[in-house]
Amino acid sequence: MTTAPQPTGRPEPLWTPGEDRVARAAVTRFHARAATDHGAPAPVPGDPAASYAALHRWSVEQPEHFWQALTEWCGVRFGHPYERVLADRTMPGATWFPGATLNYAEHALRHAEDPAHATEPALLHTDETLEVRTVTWAELRRAVGSLAAELRRLGVRPGDRVSGYLPNTPHAVVALLATAAVGAVWTSCAPDFGARSVLDRFQQVEPVVLITVDGYHYAGKRHDRTDVVAELRRGLPTLRAVVHVPLLGTPTPDGALAWDDVTSGSDEPLFEQVPFDHPLWVLYSSGTTGLPKAIVQSQGGILVEHLKQLTLHCDLGPGDRFFWYTSTGWMMWNFLVSGLLVGTTVVLYDGSPGHPDTAAQWRAAERTGTTLFGTSAAYVMACRKAGLHPGRDLDLSRVRCVATTGSPLPPDGFRWIHDEVSADMWIASVSGGTDVCSCFAGAVPTLPVYIGELQAPCLGTDLQAWDPHGKPLVDEVGELVVAAPLPSMPVRFWNDPDGTRYRESYFETYPGVWRHGDWITLTSRGTVVIHGRSDSTLNRQGVRMGSADIYEAVERLPEIRESLVIGVEEPDGGYWMPLFVHLAPGATLDDTLRDKIKRTLREQLSPRHVPDEVIAVPAVPHTLTGKRIEVPVKRLLQGVPLEKAVNPGSVDDIGLLAFYERLGRERAAARG
Repeated sequence: MTTAPQPTGRPEPLWTPGEDRVARAAVTRFHARAATDHGAPAPVPGDPAASYAALHRWSVEQPEHFWQALTEWCGVRFGHPYERVLADRTMPGATWFPGATLNYAEHALRHAEDPAHATEPALLHTDETLEVRTVTWAELRRAVGSLAAELRRLGVRPGDRVSGYLPNTPHAVVALLATAAVGAVWTSCAPDFGARSVLDRFQQVEPVVLITVDGYHYAGKRHDRTDVVAELRRGLPTLRAVVHVPLLGTPTPDGALAWDDVTSGSDEPLFEQVPFDHPLWVLYSSGTTGLPKAIVQSQGGILVEHLKQLTLHCDLGPGDRFFWYTSTGWMMWNFLVSGLLVGTTVVLYDGSPGHPDTAAQWRAAERTGTTLFGTSAAYVMACRKAGLHPGRDLDLSRVRCVATTGSPLPPDGFRWIHDEVSADMWIASVSGGTDVCSCFAGAVPTLPVYIGELQAPCLGTDLQAWDPHGKPLVDEVGELVVAAPLPSMPVRFWNDPDGTRYRESYFETYPGVWRHGDWITLTSRGTVVIHGRSDSTLNRQGVRMGSADIYEAVERLPEIRESLVIGVEEPDGGYWMPLFVHLAPGATLDDTLRDKIKRTLREQLSPRHVPDEVIAVPAVPHTLTGKRIEVPVKRLLQGVPLEKAVNPGSVDDIGLLAFYERLGRERAAARG
C-alpha cells in the first residue's frame, strides 16, 4: 500500500512549545502525579517528546492504572465506588468501572457550587450580529434544575429519551444537562435538518419529549420551521410533551409548553446517580445509505474520555474560553458542551460560518476572547483562498490554539495559520469520530507541530496502522485500528439487540479490534498522518491512494473551490478515476486548466494520482455534517439508482446527486 510520497529525513517543526508552556501544561503535571502515585514512568527531564511517548506507552499497557489516575486527577465524583477500572477488555463489550454510579450533569455544573465561580460566565452566546450574551454558572445551574424538575413532573424517568430540534444556543445546553440530570437519554438534530432527516433519527429512539425552536437565523435570513415541527409532532407518536423555544418570537402552539415557563423556576438540580455504562446520549452516523446508525454512548464513558481530552490534550481549565464552530447535529457540539466539565467558558456561535463574509468565525473569536479556537479544515482553506489576514486585522491575542477537524488539514492550512494568525500558534489538527465522540489522535500541548501531521495518538488510545493481515506498520500507510477498548466506545447501537450491526460496523475486518475506516501513517517520530477514508480508497494498478492527498494538491490551485475524486471498478475489469471540480468564480475548465490540474498531481504526488477525466460540477455534495460524499457517488457512477445509493435525508443538496446518477446511466448505456 502507498499514498502520497512521504517526507524524507527529519523535518523541522513548524512550532515548538516553550519551556514555560510545557511546564504549565496539565499533561506535564498529571504525568508527575501519575509517576508518583500510580507507577507511570518518570518524565524525561528536558525531553517532552520522550516523556509523552513514555506516558502514552504506559497508558495503553496499563489502562487500569491510567484511568484510575485520570479519575483521581480530575476529581470524578462516584455516587457509589467502582469495583475495578476495567473488568473485561473484550471488544465489543468491555466493562468499565463496574459497580460505579455517577452523573455527567453533576460534573458539568459543579463549578457553579463555588460562590466565587458562580457569577463567572459558563456560556457566551453569539451569532451573526456578534452581540455577546452571557449565562453565568449560577444561571445555568438554576435553568437546568428547573427544566430537570419539569421533566420529572412530566414522568420522564432514567432511560427515557428527550430530543432536541435546536440550534447552537444556550437552550440546547440547558436541555442536554437537564436530560442527563434525570438519567434520561439526550438526542439532537440541528434545525436545518428537514423533517425526513430528523424522523429517520428520532423515530428510531422513540422520544417522550421534544424541545424545539420555531425557526432560526442563518446567512442573514429568517428560516421558519413551524411546519417542520408540526410534521415532527405527527411523526413521533411516543411524545408526551413538546417544549416551544420562540427563537423567532412565535406564540406557543396548542398543546406545547413554553420554554420560559419550564426554565424559570428555582429548583436546585437533583442528579440521578446512574451506572457508569448508563446511556447519556444517542449520536447518529452520517447515514448516507440506509438509516443512520443510532450510536449510544455512556454517562461514565463520555465523562472520563472528555475529561482526558479537554484537560490533558486541549489543556483547558477555568479562565479559558472554548469555541468550536459546530451544530447540534454534529458530535463536536457534544464535545464543546463538555468544556463545562473542566470549568471552561463555552462559546456558542449560532449562524453561518461565512456571513457576512469569510472572516465571521475569527471575529466571533475576537469578540468573545476565545483561547481555544476550533473550526473545520475546510474553513481554514476557505480563509486562505479568500486572502484573509486575521492575525493582522483582528485582536486574536488570547487565542493560543487553533484546532481543526472534519477532514485532514492540508499542509497549506498549517502554513496559513502560522503565517496569517500567529507564528507562535499551537495548531492542533485532530481526528476521531462520532463513533467515540472523541479523538484518536491530535492535540498535545507539550509536543512540536509538524506540517501536515497530527501531533500524536491520544493517551489511553492504542492507535495502530495495520496491513490487511493485521501486521502493525510504521512509516507506511495502513488501516486505522484501535487495539484496546476506550471508555467512550458505543455501549451499543439502538435497536440492535444482539449487537450484529455494531460488530459489523467496526469488528468484522479484524475480530476483536476496532477498525475505523481511515488510512493513516504512524511515523517513527510518533506523529500521525490521515489520508482519508479507506472505504472509498482509490486503487490504481494495485496501489492504494488516499483521496485527501489529491484534494490537498488540487484545491491549492486558485481556480478550484472544491473537488471530489472517485475510483470506480468497472464490470470489464477496468478502473475509472474521474476528478470532479467545483470552480472558483470566474474560472473556466478548459484544456489549459485541465493540463494544469494533471501536471500538479503528477509533479506533487505521482502519475498514478492523475485522473482519467476532469469534470466541472456545480458543487460538491456533502453530508449534513459537511463531509464530502464519496461512497454514494461511487455507487451512482456504477449505475446504482439514486434511491438505492443514498438516503436523501442525509445529503445537504440531493439535487446535486442527479448529475452523478445521470453520468452513471450514460456510462452503463455506452458499455451496452
